[in-house]
Amino acid sequence: MSNKNSSQTNWTSWHHLLHKEILGNKLIPEGANLLIAVSGGQDSMSLLHLINDLKKKYNWSISVWHGDHQWHEKSTKYALELKSYCEKNNISFSSDQAKKKDVSSEEKARDWRYKKLSERAKKLLIGNETKNNIYLLTGHTNTDNAETFILNLARGSSYGGLSHMKSKRLLESKIFLIRPILIFSREDTKEFCKQMNIPVWEDPTNSDLRIKRNLIRHKVIPTLESIYPGCSARINNFAKEMSSYNNERNDLSKLAYLNCKDKQGVNRILLNSLCLEARSTILNRFLREKCKKQVSSKNLAYLASSIFKKNTGQIDLPEGLKITWDKNFINFDKS
Repeated sequence: MSNKNSSQTNWTSWHHLLHKEILGNKLIPEGANLLIAVSGGQDSMSLLHLINDLKKKYNWSISVWHGDHQWHEKSTKYALELKSYCEKNNISFSSDQAKKKDVSSEEKARDWRYKKLSERAKKLLIGNETKNNIYLLTGHTNTDNAETFILNLARGSSYGGLSHMKSKRLLESKIFLIRPILIFSREDTKEFCKQMNIPVWEDPTNSDLRIKRNLIRHKVIPTLESIYPGCSARINNFAKEMSSYNNERNDLSKLAYLNCKDKQGVNRILLNSLCLEARSTILNRFLREKCKKQVSSKNLAYLASSIFKKNTGQIDLPEGLKITWDKNFINFDKS
């Protein structure tokens, strides 16, 4: 993207696009308190720079949080240099240093980051006299989305798992997670940092191919791009379509669920008039009301098939729950 002249200093086409995204999708209100997760890499540094440039326009208050995973020998040095960068730019900075057991896998590291981010957000809420919401910002790009799609597809995720990352969602009371730069790719953030002379602290473990996401990023996607140029963008667009499809599917299943619901239980005759996939989806809705633990798609299909084949029956479920049925109705009971 090329620079775009404006009355504002250093206003670029990136600033313009992000400004439109925030306004168009109502991602962040004026006067909001923002906590930005910054690793020091090109994506999070682009996010920090853009948000810092836009803060006067929106009257935002911004803070930075950095998670030091201790995955490489320079991690503490990087954290101190990032702190110095923020202090020079009058940006509030905080960080946490992980213990090895807390970040021994990609999944644990992600959980640790969100846990510490939420803890920091709660501290900001306590010191926030206006009691406004806190908005946690992360530097996920649409390239991350394509990588996540491939990883989840390989794992055998459901439709929900293959959906596009949401730009905004409520994490817990008064704390929102925002991903403002999903409109950009990693190539965009790389070029932005280069043009704006933004310092970057690239974690050397990002090149470690033993980490699954790195393998997807450095080997799988480049190979796919060499075969089908532009495939990353198409994967990202398909993930967006999957989100729309999943939303539609959820709304339609809700209507079917309400139609099958009866004072005496679930109308078995009506349920059995539907295809196996629809029966499984509707049963899952009923189960979510009763059971916190998610039932796998395989087990849902087994339940739906059993209820279809036998006029009476009983099957034990997680958390002491059991499903029973007769010729006309299906019920869920706690043992």
